[in-house]
Amino acid sequence: MSINDVLAVLDLPPAIKIQILKVLACITQAASPDELLQASDRAAGFVLKLKAIEALDAASSEALHEVLANGATARWQEDKK
Repeated sequence: MSINDVLAVLDLPPAIKIQILKVLACITQAASPDELLQASDRAAGFVLKLKAIEALDAASSEALHEVLANGATARWQEDKK
């Protein structure tokens, strides 16, 4: 499932959707493994905060976390090439 698919399903305010895209951009634009790790940690924290304030249910937070983790994995594999 792509980030756009996940965002289309989630009933979130536009400002939060924009922030999610910014978090993903930080992941995809990380210039080093350290930056990638930091961006991934921030993404995970952001998802946990959305879940904590009950902006996301468990299934939605898992889907969003999976998309962001997949983005980080893809970026990591690009660096290894």
